[in-house]
Amino acid sequence: MSGFWKRVDEELEYKGKNRTYLASKCQFSLASFNLGVKRDSTPSAETAVKIAAVLGVSVEYLVNGTNAQKSTKSQEDAQLRLYRKYKKIIDILESLPAQKQDSSIKIIEQFKILGK
Repeated sequence: MSGFWKRVDEELEYKGKNRTYLASKCQFSLASFNLGVKRDSTPSAETAVKIAAVLGVSVEYLVNGTNAQKSTKSQEDAQLRLYRKYKKIIDILESLPAQKQDSSIKIIEQFKILGK
């Protein structure tokens, strides 16, 4: 899946929405949306603009993963996105006693070292 569609799916997940919602808001069929994803084709500029508007992000972000203007809000959004992505892990760690939290963090750090 291209970076464009991956970022679209990430934004949908972040907003708690799905492809059906996006297709409806952009006024195109879910089948054509899914076909674009399946073919891994970048949509026309007009379609990309509609998608970006519904998702509340820039076309530039969807196309290449960057924003022309970095703002505190976009940084906060990125942090919120990460929090939502790893919420389950955070909840599990928070439910553990402090000693087990420390041990768990050390185990996670070992995965990072082994992954290099």
